[in-house]
Amino acid sequence: MKKRPGLASMAAIYRREMLSYVTTPTAYVFVAVFLFAIGLFTFQVGGFFETRRADLTAFFAFHPWIFMVFLPAVSMRLWAEESRSGAIELLLTLPAPTWSLVLGKYLAAWTVAAVALFLTFPLWITVNVLGDPDNAAIFTAYLSSLLMAGAYLAIGTVMSALTPAQVIAFVLSVLISFLLTSLGLPMVQDAFRDVTGGPFAEAVSRFSILHHFDAAQRGVVEFRSLFYFGSLIALCLGFTALAVDARRGG
Repeated sequence: MKKRPGLASMAAIYRREMLSYVTTPTAYVFVAVFLFAIGLFTFQVGGFFETRRADLTAFFAFHPWIFMVFLPAVSMRLWAEESRSGAIELLLTLPAPTWSLVLGKYLAAWTVAAVALFLTFPLWITVNVLGDPDNAAIFTAYLSSLLMAGAYLAIGTVMSALTPAQVIAFVLSVLISFLLTSLGLPMVQDAFRDVTGGPFAEAVSRFSILHHFDAAQRGVVEFRSLFYFGSLIALCLGFTALAVDARRGG
């Protein structure tokens, strides 16, 4: 049975991007620095051992803030690098639907993030050695963290498609990610509550990535959180496809 042209194109772009990651230092540097940063924050700032609790609260608490900075560094090259090198002209002439190009590149970046997250697995083993943690809650938090990583990457993807400069794409991605994350901070919610009242502040907090990830850390799987992350990813990839289509001349 033959593959559909769109799926075959997506698979080809995915393989191309993964080959680019494994043959250049980009992915290795990202994974190494990410693991160092998450370890530093978990043990030094979060006091992993000092809490004397067999859970990964100190580990997951820093994911939004670390992803917010590190993942735009991965996604900024997806389209901006193609523009800088001139390879985008060749890429856009391929007989492939735009969505297959966008998804192929995006899924490759998400795979790199998934690998980095998977390499933190020894921490899960550690808490099981130290005590009797709620493994279902930890599993839920890992899945939500992966979804959250996908959301940050999607934001970075659309910024990369909108600008030919990687640095600008990175800065814009971090700013938008920070805005969507900080809306869930108590101090921000209190500020909105003082100015506009409780209902509006609660509505604003629901647009925050942090708000939806906090529920997952408690081991609670909420459909609205899954819908939020899925919608954010789909929306950003949709805008990416529009930006790429504009370069193709429609």
